[in-house]
Amino acid sequence: MIYGGLIKRVFFEFGGQIKMRVFPGSPGTLTSLFLRIAQCVFAAGSIASMATASNFFNFTAFCYLIASMGLQVVWSFALALLDGIALVKKKVLHNPDLVSLFVVGDWVTATLSLAAASASAGITVLYFNDLGNCNYGEECQKYQLSVALAFLGWIAISISSLIMLWLLAAG
Repeated sequence: MIYGGLIKRVFFEFGGQIKMRVFPGSPGTLTSLFLRIAQCVFAAGSIASMATASNFFNFTAFCYLIASMGLQVVWSFALALLDGIALVKKKVLHNPDLVSLFVVGDWVTATLSLAAASASAGITVLYFNDLGNCNYGEECQKYQLSVALAFLGWIAISISSLIMLWLLAAG
């Protein structure tokens, strides 16, 4: 009975077919577009901040952060384009196969982003605060800004990934 009630709350009847209810963050909505743009901007900002530091390549975690954020920029930009097209055409992207792809892609990029941001934060704290090796001056601030933007990007993609998982589980 609980399962039936859940289905009635998440779905509604439409012309003899069961359609997924549109809720904020679903693919093809304005909230989804906003989340995708935020992910893309935060990841691009993280890359820009890290890439402008001259010695970032000396730290493997920082190189991993750039690679992970690069993947997030590409993924988020592609999905932002899909959301934009869906908004213009006034369609909601609720194809189960497409939602499954979104779930897998979001969870992979979210996991990679969190791992990269955490590793980079650990290196930043270890070398520049605990060991006092921040002889680079302005570069330390760039590293810290890059890590902060990476965590903000991860927050945005984790919200999207939870919404996609909920949509897949409900459908």
